[in-house]
This record gives sequence, C-alpha cells and structure tokens, in this order.
Amino acid sequence: MAGNRLVFLALALLAGCGRDKGGAAATDNPNRDLQRPAVDASSPMNDRAATGSPSKSGKPGSMAKAPKGASTWILAKGTAIPARFDDGISSRTHKAGYKVTGTVSADVKDKSGRIVIPAGSKVHLTIAAIHESERKSDKTGKLVLKPSMVVIGSRSYPVSGSALALDRTLKDRKTNAGDVAKVGVGAGAGALLGTAVTGGSTKGAVIGGALGAAVGTQRAIETQDRDVVVPSGSRLKVTLAAPFRRSI
Repeated sequence: MAGNRLVFLALALLAGCGRDKGGAAATDNPNRDLQRPAVDASSPMNDRAATGSPSKSGKPGSMAKAPKGASTWILAKGTAIPARFDDGISSRTHKAGYKVTGTVSADVKDKSGRIVIPAGSKVHLTIAAIHESERKSDKTGKLVLKPSMVVIGSRSYPVSGSALALDRTLKDRKTNAGDVAKVGVGAGAGALLGTAVTGGSTKGAVIGGALGAAVGTQRAIETQDRDVVVPSGSRLKVTLAAPFRRSI
C-alpha cells in the first residue's frame, strides 16, 4: 500500500508541473505584441467648445465684435446759421416757388465746440411768398423764405426752420400806366367838383382840376409799387425750428 501511495504522489507532482509550464508559456510568449495601437499624430485635435457653450463674454458661441456705428452731431433747436445769398432776389423777376441758395459764412458749432456745419456749406431755400410793396407805409414788402436742406461736402441734410434776408430793401418802380391813371382820375374828379362848386364856370373847373391832379399825384406816390430787392452777397440768417443732425 505504501508503494502505491508513493506512485500516486509522484504522478500528481508531474501533472502540476506540466500545468505551470503551459501557463508560463501562455503569459511569457516572447512573440506577443504588447504595444498600443498606433496613433496618427498629424490629425487635428477635436477639442472645440461644444455648440452653445458660454464664451468669455457670457454669450453663446464666439462672435466677432460689431463695427462701431457712425457718430451723430446735433445742433439744438433755435441755433442760427449765418450765410450770404449766392444770387440776388427781386419781386419784379422772382415768384413764389423759385429756388435760391446761400453759402454758410461762419462755422456753426454744437454745445461741445464741434463744427457741425462748416463755413462754405450750401443752404438751399425756396421762396414761399414774395410781393412788392404797394403802400408808402409798407417798409419791407413781403418775402417769405423756407430752408429745405444743407449740403456739406457731397452729402445733403434736411433742415427745418425759417430764413430771413437781413439786408433786403425796397426799390421804386418806374411810373407806369396805373400811376398815370391815378393822377388822371384825381384831376377829373377835381374838375367835376370845381365845376359843381362854382356853378359851372371854367375857372372853377381849372382850379378843381389842378387840385384834383395834385391829390391824384399824391395818391400815386402813396400807392406806387416798390419791389422787394435782396442784393447778391447780402446777409442771410437761418434759424432752426428743430434739431439738425449730422452723421460723422
């Protein structure tokens, strides 16, 4: 019995050694490739931020800055624009609806001292109404100007306001048929009145006619037409009725 036990023990030891050699062979195989799969280092890294992720400014995505807008310079309501007429105006030749221009004679600045309308700019106006003076007591006649725009360089800007011709005058027209008629009517009326007063005498008619003619002449003088005249180069003042805006 002891001999059989020894035999079994020897067989068991041999079997264990065989299993160890097989395991070692499996793990220590020198032909096994232990390296990681190759990586293409030339390919770009895909490390972009996810869509909608906050940027440094706190807004979604990465956006370019918007270009800065143009600055706007403003002249306040009531600002006066000094200018001079490019051409003359006369009620004898000009009518309502005519277009005229003036040249700005001095820089116009805003409250910050910036030149909004430089000297040399053009002011465009329309004659809204014009009429000669028909009475001696009328010292100005009628002239209404309406400014429409200011041209600075190659750009034009709308303008709202009033315009005043500072150096306008009245010029007598030459005696016309209407003035002669006034004298004649006066003389005729005077003659009739003189005849009636003196009982139909020629002397009364002559005296009455002379007095009537004098009255007619005075009437003609009092009502003689006088043209409104604005000399070329004379002063023009435009006053803003609303703020004037210029983009820089």
